[in-house]
Amino acid sequence: MNAVNDDPNGDGPHHDGPHHDDLRYVYAVCRPLAAPLAADLTGVGGVPPRQLTHAGLVALVGPVPERDFAEEPLRAHLEDLDWLSETARAHQRVIDALTSVTCPLPLRLATVFRDDSGVRAMLEDGAERFHRVLERIDGRVEWGVKVHMESEESAAPRAPADAPRPSGPGSGRDYLRRRRSQRTAQEESWQRAEAFARELHETLSQRADDSRLHAPQNTELSRAPGRNVLNAAYLVTRADSEEFVELVDRTKDEDQGTSRLRVELTGPWAAYSFTGDEKDRAE
Repeated sequence: MNAVNDDPNGDGPHHDGPHHDDLRYVYAVCRPLAAPLAADLTGVGGVPPRQLTHAGLVALVGPVPERDFAEEPLRAHLEDLDWLSETARAHQRVIDALTSVTCPLPLRLATVFRDDSGVRAMLEDGAERFHRVLERIDGRVEWGVKVHMESEESAAPRAPADAPRPSGPGSGRDYLRRRRSQRTAQEESWQRAEAFARELHETLSQRADDSRLHAPQNTELSRAPGRNVLNAAYLVTRADSEEFVELVDRTKDEDQGTSRLRVELTGPWAAYSFTGDEKDRAE
């Protein structure tokens, strides 16, 4: 028999159910929770999520109005950065709360179904994959590590505005020589940065159960200073996370010479980068 628990935590007073014209926003899929979520947890639209249980799986869902989340209005909303940011924060708030009590498989932002039956069908159709992935990420969290290299331009001291400029017959040749020297220094710095990133990734991968290399971040979009050399995710057991963090922190204290490297650690997160499996990635 299919069981639907309309209470966000599986116990306590029931929240008013969704209106007949509301859609179902699905945050994540997980195993039945061994501990309750925070009583004051709210998701998209300020509404507490509830648990919908089917096929031995739990989908965390919340009602959302069709006027905002039907296909056409949703497409328009996704172009509204303010709306998108607010929705993403509410989505992440639920995922973070869920990650504190279990190891969820988070779904994409704005995953919406017509009704509870649609959510059950999703759980039924994907049950084999969901169970397989949940088994693999059980007891584990994701840590993100980025390495940035400060640009030559931002690092180089600027000459005073009133500094005399070189002149004379040899200035052109001197200028070209300086430019070649700068390009050589930049290339050497980049090679050192790449070597450091490769070595760091190999070291961290040995301490993780799995790892993913993502494409370097676009500096203009991320607004992070410098050039992104490494953008990686690591799946680490909760028990080993403290040691993993200490290992990353030690790299921050190392002198990286003239490469001007910055190591950034984020997490712990739900295992966003590890919710697929080999078959999913091949497809």
